[in-house]
Amino acid sequence: MTATMIREFRLPDLGEGLTESEILSWKVNVGDTVTLNQVIAEVETAKAVVELPSPFAGVVTALHEQPGTVVEVGKRIVSFEIANDDGGTPAPAGSGSSESSGSGASDESPQLAPARREPNLVGYGAVVESSGRPVRRARGHLAAVKDEAPLESRMPPVLQPAAPEPNAGRTEAEPAAPPRPARTAEPETTERPRSTPPVRKLAKDLGVELESVTGTGPGGLITRDDVRNFVGGGDLPAAAHAMSAVAYARESADEQGGEREVRTPIKGVRKFTAAAMVSSAFTAPHATEFLTVDVTPSMELLSRLKESRLFAGYKLTPLTLVAKALLTALKRNPSLNTHWDEDAQEIVQFNYVNLGIAAATPRGLTVPNIKDAHSLTLAELSAALTELTDTAREGKTSPADLSGGTISITNIGVFGIDAGTPILNPGEAAILAMGAVRRMPWEYQGEVALRQVMTLSLSFDHRLVDGEQGSRFLADVGSILSDPGIVLAMV
Repeated sequence: MTATMIREFRLPDLGEGLTESEILSWKVNVGDTVTLNQVIAEVETAKAVVELPSPFAGVVTALHEQPGTVVEVGKRIVSFEIANDDGGTPAPAGSGSSESSGSGASDESPQLAPARREPNLVGYGAVVESSGRPVRRARGHLAAVKDEAPLESRMPPVLQPAAPEPNAGRTEAEPAAPPRPARTAEPETTERPRSTPPVRKLAKDLGVELESVTGTGPGGLITRDDVRNFVGGGDLPAAAHAMSAVAYARESADEQGGEREVRTPIKGVRKFTAAAMVSSAFTAPHATEFLTVDVTPSMELLSRLKESRLFAGYKLTPLTLVAKALLTALKRNPSLNTHWDEDAQEIVQFNYVNLGIAAATPRGLTVPNIKDAHSLTLAELSAALTELTDTAREGKTSPADLSGGTISITNIGVFGIDAGTPILNPGEAAILAMGAVRRMPWEYQGEVALRQVMTLSLSFDHRLVDGEQGSRFLADVGSILSDPGIVLAMV
């Protein structure tokens, strides 16, 4: 009979220095059998929504966090019952997991067979043999790393080794400790009471300590009714009665349709974007220039391209042409594709372009970027823009696609806006805002005619870009859009 053990999976480090994530939804239920790297949950970091793969193949025994809960990196979120075919040798600490219980634990050092890492979207993927079984490495396999600090202090929480087994370090003359009976994962005594952000806000307004409230929701989740019942039961501290009465009345009025204000927790993408914009606005000295151009020739070119069989199946928009014009103008004005390295006191000039596209999503503004956009043809650029915007609107943009941008475009024209003063994406030297294309009277060949006109707004970091350089770049973009054929003279 194959022995089993309980493994706990702790929230792994999702990269980019992020310390917490919100559980959006579980893709599995207690009792479900899962395979290695099967998606088990969707979590939202400060930058994007990420699918979380399972580090084990086994049966889900417990979901420790409810959707809507913000979880710190290293905290357990799910437990699995897995087969213990090799006698209970511990799993590698780097898998972001820990052992809750087991049977037939062995002290023998496992054989370090040649191993490979399974593809994994986040965290520290399970090491797998060619046979498909996870390779369990001996504790202390990193002990050869030379460093003055202890190994444990240099490892993130999810990588720190578990406590020694009962029989570890015994001599042959000493009797072995009896094997531990199989048991389910025990709750952590220091775990914060389970609740959702609105419930925690209500409890705070009412002066209620959630540790004193018994949850009646699924898995012990504390609900709004639990908090209200606690208040109604007379358990509220006397010092909080006056404040809580007002808060409770406001809460009751809200439920009866008398809501006068709505409060939304600042978290996730919006929290990250706000911090980034504040940092950018008060770090880089912004300068903004405007240029209104007749883009009728570009709009006519766009119509012809859409009818061409060479672009069949591609989604061509004014943004496609503006992006291509920007990439062409950068070749003549490389100072717009730079970065100010404050620590090294250097100006870094990029010989590639990772083109950021500001995208409005239900979770807030994101700026994913197209890697090596400078090397793409117009058709390839069109396909990349379509994929980027669709992925962003679905909330599926990966953290990697949100980092490493060198210059950005924001399309405010889709909202009917003509011009603005965009704030730089942190770390970039410039951002171009394209306004709405409008038919309006314009001087054309010595006469007044109805033409299609667009306003371009360029913000740049005045530490990196002088007024002359910014003006020449903006003029080049405008020239290309007003006469696409001029590109032949630029390249």
